[in-house]
Amino acid sequence: MNEHSRIYVAGHRGLVGSAIVRRLEAGGHKHLLLRSSQELDLRDPVATRRFFEESRPEYVFLAAARVGGILANSRSPVDFLADNLAIQQNVITAAHATGVTKLLFLGSSCIYPRECPQPIREEYLLSGPLERTNEWYAIAKIAGIKLCQAYRQQHGARFISAMPTNLYGPNDNFDLETSHVLPAMIRKFHDATRTGGPVTLWGSGSPRREFLHVDDLADACLFLMQRYEDDSPINVGTGTDVTIRELARLVARAVGFEGEVVWDASKPDGTPRKWLDVSRLTGLGWQARLDLETGLRETVDWFLRSI
Repeated sequence: MNEHSRIYVAGHRGLVGSAIVRRLEAGGHKHLLLRSSQELDLRDPVATRRFFEESRPEYVFLAAARVGGILANSRSPVDFLADNLAIQQNVITAAHATGVTKLLFLGSSCIYPRECPQPIREEYLLSGPLERTNEWYAIAKIAGIKLCQAYRQQHGARFISAMPTNLYGPNDNFDLETSHVLPAMIRKFHDATRTGGPVTLWGSGSPRREFLHVDDLADACLFLMQRYEDDSPINVGTGTDVTIRELARLVARAVGFEGEVVWDASKPDGTPRKWLDVSRLTGLGWQARLDLETGLRETVDWFLRSI
């Protein structure tokens, strides 16, 4: 992949896709193929195939997906399963049919079983039951991984998969109905600084989570597109994690909230711990650069500028 390669970033307006675009542009890549969901509905197989036939991308970053937190997953299981299956199927099959040189599929750490040994190694995939609060999304992502592997096995396609840990950063979704835990906290703490009330957070606060700034993920994606050729999905993370209670303290400090935090233990915690083993990736020579406190300050600054 060089600066003249035709590169399609699917989902370029989302958290991950926009970060990949920023990284590609910073690297001097001049031929980016970008379509919004209004311009190209990737759930439509005919429209997707037509785009690939007309645009002929050489490299594809598949970051398009329907995403959301526990609440959104529980309310819309059909959407999270069917939409993601359709997007993946259409893009991956069109990429093969039109001779794409290489494709990187972005999965998620939620593909791993709920009760995984920690840290989570890539080979633990499909070794136990999934976390029920996000199983619809996870099943779709597992299908995407397996479709890439199937194309590699049957057709020799250079399709690879990366499994990022929990992400945050610019262009995240801060809607309380559909967001993940970290941006939801930023929104709640910010709103509470204006109203003066307490902040209520779901669960006990005891689960542990790993958080990766999306700009680090984008850098890892370009690294993998250039250097990774293995059949197995590869984890992308920081190698460190925090409790949700610790995260709440960090977010409150970054936002400037000094009020009361109430933990609603009647709400689900989700998976007890998700901490990725990233030794395969670091062994290739890549590691995350942004620590959580620095990344949080940058994300809060971006959020405040955007509202």
